[in-house]
Amino acid sequence: MADVRVLVVDDEPRVAAGHTEFVARVPGFTAVATVGTLRDAVRCLGRDPVDLVLLDLNLPDGHGLDLVRSVRAAGRAVDILAITAVREVPVVRAALALGVVGYLMKPFTFADLADRLAAYARYRAALTASGSASQHQVDLLLRDLHQPPSAALTAPKGLSPDVLDQVIAVLRETDEGLSASEVGDRLGTSRVTARRYLQYLADSGSAERSQRTAGHGRPEITFRWRVR
Repeated sequence: MADVRVLVVDDEPRVAAGHTEFVARVPGFTAVATVGTLRDAVRCLGRDPVDLVLLDLNLPDGHGLDLVRSVRAAGRAVDILAITAVREVPVVRAALALGVVGYLMKPFTFADLADRLAAYARYRAALTASGSASQHQVDLLLRDLHQPPSAALTAPKGLSPDVLDQVIAVLRETDEGLSASEVGDRLGTSRVTARRYLQYLADSGSAERSQRTAGHGRPEITFRWRVR
């Protein structure tokens, strides 16, 4: 299956470059262009095949939702994922009413975006797999699209939601298994603390446990984010 072609729209050059780099790190996605204005976004959409737009809403020559409206009016088969610091409920409501496939608030981690892109890829693949769908299939597609796996995790009593998000981000950013000590070193926490969060993720099915041989042949337990 061909890669999902992504247009990144953000007027902050460093931020836009970061988003583009994130997209490049997610298998199955390719950033075809990065622009900073509505005008350039419209020009790009008219010139290049684009499947998904990562769209900032605060742009120097207009509001990002104006681009969504123009895409919808033209009947273009382009999906929009809003990526913005805008938190006002009327704007969120308007974006949802216009059919955005997601609304990701800044700041966010690579894991946050990767989860949403992976959910979008599954959603896109499922919609093209057959000519019809059951109510149950539609419900599952929409649930996964708007609530990716890591976003659905909530820290149980005794665990910090912020630390849990950081542990998830560390696991998502590597394909190799990490020990509790290695995760603790990256986060600046103790091995015991890191292991509590890793154990929770493994018990919930979000991480896989395995063993590797450490020094002197002693086995060491490692944890790896479970690919969905």
